[in-house]
Amino acid sequence: MHRIVIVGGGAGGLELATRLGDKLGKSKRAHITLVDRCPTHVWKPLLHEVAAGSLDAHAHQIEYAAQAHWHHFEFVRGEMVGLERASQFLRLAPMFDTEGDKEEILPARSIGYDTLVLALGSQTHFLGVPGAQSNAIPLDTLAQAERLRRRLLQTCVKKAARNVSGTQSAVHVAIIGGGATGVELSAELRKTEKAFRQFGLHGFGRDSDIHVTLLEAGPRILPALSTRVAETTTELLKKMGIEVSVADPVTEIGRHDVTTESGRIIPADVIIWAAGIKAPDVLASLDGIAVNRINQVKVSRSLQSETDPNVFAFGDCASCSWKEDSMVPPRAQAAHQQAAFLAKALRARVERRRLGDFIYTDHGSLVSLGSLSAVGSLMGGVVGRNILVEGRVAKVMYAALYRKHLVSVSGFRRTLVDLVVHGLRRAAMPQVKLH
Repeated sequence: MHRIVIVGGGAGGLELATRLGDKLGKSKRAHITLVDRCPTHVWKPLLHEVAAGSLDAHAHQIEYAAQAHWHHFEFVRGEMVGLERASQFLRLAPMFDTEGDKEEILPARSIGYDTLVLALGSQTHFLGVPGAQSNAIPLDTLAQAERLRRRLLQTCVKKAARNVSGTQSAVHVAIIGGGATGVELSAELRKTEKAFRQFGLHGFGRDSDIHVTLLEAGPRILPALSTRVAETTTELLKKMGIEVSVADPVTEIGRHDVTTESGRIIPADVIIWAAGIKAPDVLASLDGIAVNRINQVKVSRSLQSETDPNVFAFGDCASCSWKEDSMVPPRAQAAHQQAAFLAKALRARVERRRLGDFIYTDHGSLVSLGSLSAVGSLMGGVVGRNILVEGRVAKVMYAALYRKHLVSVSGFRRTLVDLVVHGLRRAAMPQVKLH
């Protein structure tokens, strides 16, 4: 059978493996393999809620092995470290026990392929800022989100204990990067603050026990969205008591402070880096695979590597032209559209038919601002212009994006059951994770 290997189980990779497994794996027309270094999948746009403690990641994880069993593909746990294009083999690093005596669990291995699909997503780009990598917490993975949540909880408990003796108890949080991740996290922290105060884990009787500063190097936050959306979001954040600093790039990050280009020194108990992304470094090391300056694989309109037609790439790790001189943006909706395209294109490849060209459609963007609000713009094809949406309506639409992702990988019935179970579970649990 034709061997299709997908590396990366993010939103796009998992959806593609599921679609191909249902269409080609089930009928034995191709052997589908999904490779990922983690055993479970969590939708990346939810990580800011995990970091703030308002979402229990364990309740929203999809286990790759179970998904593979249900949808007729094979899951292999491992991390890609190299590629032998001539013999068409993917090389995986050995895996070790992360706890205890660091025992080797799986040896180094190789996997053969006829078609390779790279869906590795993106990782943090610290942009060369001194102290950023050692002192700031990024928000790329579930482990990093959990680490941030624990740091925030421990800092709040520590400051609350000091407040007993009359010492200042405010917790200072600096979020570097005014894109969607930074904005959503800053708003979500207000919910965390309220819950911590309610359950006695932080100060009492203060209007703001967690002081949040959102720093953006550019002239406005949300640079990828319209000026109108950015201005509306800025006003909403300020009403929440969040300080928004723009046009003042961060030049250095210390253990307990952030220095900006203007010379301003901002005290910070917790520092979060959400300022830049790049594709994983391993892509730049693959012999014969052309990449750009941020390691993204250069692909054609059929999402094939410009230098190897047997290698495809999509999502955040791919550089694909869109219109004029612009590229397909690194958004979840782009990965979803590309996964749907590749599901058809790879079936055509197995059947030796023409692949076709990927065409990206921008449906607009939404940014979550806590549990009851969101803001964004929708592409108004009927009225001929973008439509600004905000408030509860926008929040319902934002939540629907996650449900749409679940339906694409789990089906409608399973998603409906999960929705009911999660709703009942949340009714009997605190609003945030308190340990």
